Amino acid sequence: MKSFLRTCTALALVASFGGQVTAQEMLQSLGAGEGEVSIIAWAGYIERGETDPKFDWVTKFEADTGCKVSVKTAATSDEMVALMNEGGFDLVTASGDASLRLVAGKRVQPINISLIPNWSTIDERMQNSPWHTVDGVHYGTPFVWGANVLMYNTDAFGGTAPDSWNVVFEEMTLADGQSNKGRVQAYDGPIYVADAALYLMYHNPELGIKDPYALNEDQYKAALDLLRVQRTLIGRYWHDAFVQIDDFKNEGMVASGSWPIMVNLLKADGAPIASVFPKEGVTGWADTTMLHADSEHPNCAYMWMNHSLENYVQAGVSAWFGTVPSVPAACEGSDLLGADGCKVNGSEDFDKIRFWRTPTAKCEQGECVPYYRWVSDYVGVIGGR
Repeated sequence: MKSFLRTCTALALVASFGGQVTAQEMLQSLGAGEGEVSIIAWAGYIERGETDPKFDWVTKFEADTGCKVSVKTAATSDEMVALMNEGGFDLVTASGDASLRLVAGKRVQPINISLIPNWSTIDERMQNSPWHTVDGVHYGTPFVWGANVLMYNTDAFGGTAPDSWNVVFEEMTLADGQSNKGRVQAYDGPIYVADAALYLMYHNPELGIKDPYALNEDQYKAALDLLRVQRTLIGRYWHDAFVQIDDFKNEGMVASGSWPIMVNLLKADGAPIASVFPKEGVTGWADTTMLHADSEHPNCAYMWMNHSLENYVQAGVSAWFGTVPSVPAACEGSDLLGADGCKVNGSEDFDKIRFWRTPTAKCEQGECVPYYRWVSDYVGVIGGR
């Protein structure tokens, strides 16, 4: 209750200053920080310089606010939802295939953007995105976004970039004279059904798929059938970024959907790795920092949400992970990102990405297959059913 009252007082202070005060200054002036904030995050999203001293956006926050940051790394959106359901956390960096589930399950609370002075710096395309805004109510702060790229071994492909996802969906002989069978990977998460649907949108237009996250029974069956064929080619279903990195370095993997952070780390290590947007298009993620419905440290959480929109944080995360900032100004003047960093990470490809979104039973074409079936059926596909 005390934290709630202090937050209400902080809101009044913002109004009195016309919003021209940072959340840290505002809440610090009240002595309102609770001393800690716990965050569920994707690997690489919350860095304090332990891996590389250049990438640290936690130390200064802790010094400025007195809020000690603790992080629980999650490997999948389903794990994030499960952890939020268990409780005990303040924030989560949720992707679009988790965010609406958290809203529907009442595991996150609406946020008051008046308590986030940096909100005005967010890309206008992200401010009211449907994966965190419901009936005009905001349930989180946009963080960063990016694409699920096709990562490939340049030696295996003879130095020529593949132009299609067929290299992970169909058996073929690659430029190195070997089959792709056993040397490709797929993402270990039900949302990957959308990648199969996206592939079918391009190659089987007679199915009438318009949205890879809104599939009727026939469209859904076709996607599952494609995934069952793909299973015969898969060397591993991945969900751990660093396991995938090891597989491409040491286990002979040559092609997979991946995140830019794995591409960047492998290239930095001298591996013959590159990535591409295939002709069928790509899925992607736009992540949102969301506040738990029962957060015990809401004031520190609000301070973190505002801090996450600082230019140096946005630039640092994007340079480290290979994302695009939700704050466009972060693309300018960052030594970490460089002059073309945002462009390299896909800032001009926003309209080409089909961002993750939780499938629902009600959709534009009437009845669609809901997410709970994606979960059970994808487990079946992986298990050979």
